Amino acid sequence: MSIQLRDIEYFAVVAEHGQLQRAAAALSLSQPALSKSVQRLEQAVGTKVLLRTPKGVELTQAGEALLGKARGLRLAFDAISREVADLGNGLVGHLRLGTGPDFSVHLVPAACAEWLQAAPRASLQVTVGTADVLLPALSRGELDLTVTATPVHPYEDVIAEPLIDEEFVVFCSANHRLARRRRVALADLAQERWALAVTGGPSPQRDLHHIFAAQALPAPRIAVESNSVPFRLHLLPATDLLAFLPKRAFQDTAARAHLVELRVEGLSYRRTVTVCHRRQAYLSPAARRLIGILKAHAAGPIERNTDKSAASAVGKLAQSTPRHATDDVDPAAARANTRKTLRRSGRRRDRRA
Repeated sequence: MSIQLRDIEYFAVVAEHGQLQRAAAALSLSQPALSKSVQRLEQAVGTKVLLRTPKGVELTQAGEALLGKARGLRLAFDAISREVADLGNGLVGHLRLGTGPDFSVHLVPAACAEWLQAAPRASLQVTVGTADVLLPALSRGELDLTVTATPVHPYEDVIAEPLIDEEFVVFCSANHRLARRRRVALADLAQERWALAVTGGPSPQRDLHHIFAAQALPAPRIAVESNSVPFRLHLLPATDLLAFLPKRAFQDTAARAHLVELRVEGLSYRRTVTVCHRRQAYLSPAARRLIGILKAHAAGPIERNTDKSAASAVGKLAQSTPRHATDDVDPAAARANTRKTLRRSGRRRDRRA
């Protein structure tokens, strides 16, 4: 006769309470039903596990040994329940994620951090690359998810779920000659040098060339090519280079206090960011949970501090740079400030008198 797990659980409750009556009440069972369970357990193990006393019940030596094992089984069952629940909730598992260089700075890290924080037993392998490398790897089953721009040539076995439409802008150092202009024409950028991403297919960088060509302007002069967004962002403050990057990337760089977004007339560019997975493949709860977090982060409000950062950077520059007659100055504002200064000076003289 085999041992029934239910009888072991009931036995452990009896041992904890020391009385059949109290144990039966705790288990919401009748006392005869509980007694029958104890008898069935004793028959299965072939020996007595409880002794009845005037005060209740006491454990035999065999009962003491069985209770120790029962407690271990309880812990094991609890662990199994938690693990199964965690698997179902996406809190356990290993994910292989591919992400484009741009998204590895401003979207994916925050989502992955939230995913990992709530799932200490989960693990993640992240591959940074371009879409022409990541999407074939996803299709071959080498990755579970990718975060890339919308595929130009969709794969039949890949599902692309939109995350966000992101805007690309031009960045430069706060010391750049164009940094203090309120508006910049596209022609003003024709002779500037650029730090752009390496591209082998459709990309914002290639589209930037097309935008210049549509205005009969020469192609951007590339001084540096790198797919590392942090490298390009940290290169700008110390150079006269321009960069064409997602506006969100500006929010998450330590170099933003030294960068300025240029307002370029006639330059408007947006692209759709997607999270991709294989159509027929099993999508684990962990993968589904990360997709949900990515969508929540993508839908969240963008910090609107780009203008403040730019103003701060230009302000610091202005403090250390002599103002010239050609600088933009509002004469009315200047006169008003002068009158305020004179009034304050007059009040101070009156108080001293």
